[in-house]
Amino acid sequence: MTTKRLRFLAAWPSWAGRAALVWSVLYAAGAALAAATGPAFGYALLGKGTGPGFEAAAAGLYGAAAVLAYALLRAPRARGLTLAAWAVAGLCVTWGFGFLLSPVRLLYVLSRNQEPMDWAAWSNEGFAILGAVLWGCAALARRRALLGSCAYCGGRAAAVAGDASRAGLVAVAALVPYAALKTAWALGFTPGYTGSGRPGADPRYTSDLGLWLYDHGVDVTAVLAVVGMLLALALTRPWGRRLPRPALLALGWAGAGALAPFGVFLAVLGVLAWTGVIEVGMADHAPWVVAVAYGGFCVFGLALGRATRVFQRATRRACGRC
Repeated sequence: MTTKRLRFLAAWPSWAGRAALVWSVLYAAGAALAAATGPAFGYALLGKGTGPGFEAAAAGLYGAAAVLAYALLRAPRARGLTLAAWAVAGLCVTWGFGFLLSPVRLLYVLSRNQEPMDWAAWSNEGFAILGAVLWGCAALARRRALLGSCAYCGGRAAAVAGDASRAGLVAVAALVPYAALKTAWALGFTPGYTGSGRPGADPRYTSDLGLWLYDHGVDVTAVLAVVGMLLALALTRPWGRRLPRPALLALGWAGAGALAPFGVFLAVLGVLAWTGVIEVGMADHAPWVVAVAYGGFCVFGLALGRATRVFQRATRRACGRC
């Protein structure tokens, strides 16, 4: 990457608001075109909402976002608009949530009989996540301007080491039940499972390699949970400062953004199943499996977000402009 491009990216507070406006206009125009011509162009909320009516609603919603972006540029001191900007960023994350989970597709090398990749939807969700980044940057720059702090670095607020350490430990503890349960299943123990066969590997969808690893005591998702624990520790321990900062921040924020809402969904689902309010189609699993083991993703996502934020502040360099 050239020095000119690096300088352009470093000056993000000066152009984030305009970029959010352009993005909103393009995304709303795409939704309007999809509603008028027929092809969906991947517009769908969490992979469910489709059709011309939905696409027209999306066009109106993001058209309103474009109006908000214009208002942000025209009224830089209006405080109420900042919260609305954060809301749009959150909406974009929800819209592109599937893109954050798309690395799970890498596990398809250990799977079979999966649905084909919808590249249009994947690209659309990726563009929505780009919008979330732009809107988040615009909202952050505006918040810093209203607080009177440096728009580029926010000032060098000191991070509390103890707070970072606690966040890392909470994140690790949150994934222990899941990793332990899936490893126990792979080793032949079946706590929380009353069915027959492999509780964590369905032969209809797991590849021969995946089944071989499982039969030898290795559950791939448990390994990924351990990787997540190491990421949380890297963000909160001194040895993590020797690792590439951009990579840790990207992994930390992506993991927090994907797993926190996903964990909330699973935790609520598990509690409702545990209390008998709903059936989740897992009659051979004890309700606590979903509520306790999978609900840990929620706690992990929140703790990982906190650890990433502390790491970001602690390793931030003064911009030289303030």
